[in-house]
Amino acid sequence: MAALEYYDVILKPVITEKSMNGLATKEYTFYVHPEANKAQIKEAVEKMFEGTKVKKVNTMNIPGKKKRRGMTVGRTAKRKKAMVRLTEDSKEIEVFSGL
Repeated sequence: MAALEYYDVILKPVITEKSMNGLATKEYTFYVHPEANKAQIKEAVEKMFEGTKVKKVNTMNIPGKKKRRGMTVGRTAKRKKAMVRLTEDSKEIEVFSGL
């Protein structure tokens, strides 16, 4: 696999009730590239969103679910989720501000 650039790491934000509760403590949730590590995720957030400073990154791998259509059995794609906590003096991320 080619080296990941910072704009390839973050795929999209996670908009769920549980992830929205973390906004009060400056904790944001994103789907990220499955091969990205914590250092790459931290760098991507700080470069993509001006004025942010990442304090902590937690990641989890989500395996694909089994799905079937008639006799055919398959799996959905696996995903990786990252919970990013910002420092207290950091700016908030504008993507989540209107939600």
